[in-house]
Amino acid sequence: MLRCTEDSVVVASTGPLSGLVRPVGSKSHTNRALVCAALADGVSHLRHASDAEDVDAMVSGLAGLGVSAEWEGSTLAVTGSGGQLPALSAEINVGPAGTAMRFLTALATLGYGEYVLDGNARMRARPIGDLVGALQQLGAGIGYAEDRGYPPLQILARGLLGGAVTLHRPSSSQFVSAVLMVAPYATDDVLMRIEGPLPSRPYVDLTIGLMRDLGVEVLASDDDRFVVASGQRYRGGTITIEPDASAATYLWGAAAVTGGRILTEGVTRGSLQGDVGFVDVLAEMGCAIEETDEGLAVQGPERLRGIDVDLNRMPDTVQTLAVVALFADGPTKIRNVANLRIKETDRLAALEAELGRLGAQVSTGEDWIEIVPPESLTPARIEAYDDHRMVMSFALAGLRGCEVALTNPQCVAKSYPRFFVDLGGLTQRAE
Repeated sequence: MLRCTEDSVVVASTGPLSGLVRPVGSKSHTNRALVCAALADGVSHLRHASDAEDVDAMVSGLAGLGVSAEWEGSTLAVTGSGGQLPALSAEINVGPAGTAMRFLTALATLGYGEYVLDGNARMRARPIGDLVGALQQLGAGIGYAEDRGYPPLQILARGLLGGAVTLHRPSSSQFVSAVLMVAPYATDDVLMRIEGPLPSRPYVDLTIGLMRDLGVEVLASDDDRFVVASGQRYRGGTITIEPDASAATYLWGAAAVTGGRILTEGVTRGSLQGDVGFVDVLAEMGCAIEETDEGLAVQGPERLRGIDVDLNRMPDTVQTLAVVALFADGPTKIRNVANLRIKETDRLAALEAELGRLGAQVSTGEDWIEIVPPESLTPARIEAYDDHRMVMSFALAGLRGCEVALTNPQCVAKSYPRFFVDLGGLTQRAE
């Protein structure tokens, strides 16, 4: 059951949740498609695009650079610039949208003018030096308006020269994706090397696949070497945006903790998004996974098992798993997720605090978290930290065993605006 108070949404226990839900369009897929379409020759149509606030920030940023992206029903129509960004100057504020900050930074270097990119207070605390350094190696003119390594950025754009670039232990795969997407428009070929581990590698594969669909090839060697030949151009066309696999994890988690069966329409094993692999994590905990013509279904078990898992390739699923772990027999340890400390909030610290409110014993390190579930949950008011994934994950805790009040519930609009509508529909059927 869901009910709204003046400043929160309260989630109370229900029976097993079952049903079919089509998650919102993928914001990761949408934002990458927007960048490529903005550079393309001709008009592109992004079908079933995400309407999340992060996408709004990207669309607004493109408008600042002179590129039009207009809604036509559930489709975004993007008029490509042919690689020539129209605006000679712009001041762009992306708010809390990290993807928009990173992708627009790279995109703006292809222009000819002066641009300022800024964000909210949290964005100014999120490091971007790896990306700025990589673009500087390719000939971009970028400086810091205030603190070195952090937004706001001042870009004196004269295009990219290309050449060799090295990223040392990048804290985000989005830095790699940002460089790859603009690389075809550099004067010379771009050779990018990665030294050290690359987190969230499946998102780079998503980028490379989308670039290929629009006419640009990336030569990749394992996780550490990428080559993009100069002179390639994106072709405008129709792009069908996948349902958001990260959003689907909350629905699968709801099935897991309540012992129900939820089918996510349109999300398949063949998804370009790495977070579809979260079903395998749930299978290890005892869930049954079914592939159907409509999508993927998760059936929760009578008892969940605690697990030890490396989620470096799927860091956006960590909060979901951490809350599901509250209902497992035995502890759950999540490893190799250091980049969670530089997300919308320090997500490992936030999880430690809020899981503790519910009665769990939690310990954390630089790149890991371990959850020992309590015998029974303690009803609690959960702080959101202005983080959409904290709200959606902790909603699962209220589905079984105790009442949970979620503060700042509106922040789910960052990635999944209709989250509570979809969850509410499932809970109503269970009552």
